[in-house]
Amino acid sequence: MTTAPQWTEAMRLDHPSMDTMNQQLMDLLARAHAADDAQLPQAWADLVAHTALHFGQEDRWMRETAHGHSDTHVMAHRVVLNLLREGLMQARAGDLAPVRRMARELGAWFSRHTQSCDAPLALHLRSHAIH
Repeated sequence: MTTAPQWTEAMRLDHPSMDTMNQQLMDLLARAHAADDAQLPQAWADLVAHTALHFGQEDRWMRETAHGHSDTHVMAHRVVLNLLREGLMQARAGDLAPVRRMARELGAWFSRHTQSCDAPLALHLRSHAIH
């Protein structure tokens, strides 16, 4: 079994709201990663629900502050959330293998996303006094 994804200080953006949401996402991902087969569908559902709210909040901030790189960032959110939702449907149907693969890969993707997309957004939001 691979190591569970976890929050690291390297992911900190010095934006309290974003840091809290990002840490919660990583905690839920770790929970899904460690879940047994019976627990996995609910753990994944919790992750999907959080991710929808999390990405939705970031999308609103980008829209409300006219963030210059929002198109790419919003598209990344949309693609990943759609994949997570598809995984949830598969997990609820008893097909857990795709969700287990996503649970292994999502942590690395999210770490890259945090540095490439969320870090510039956090800087932008601080310049607009949005914390």
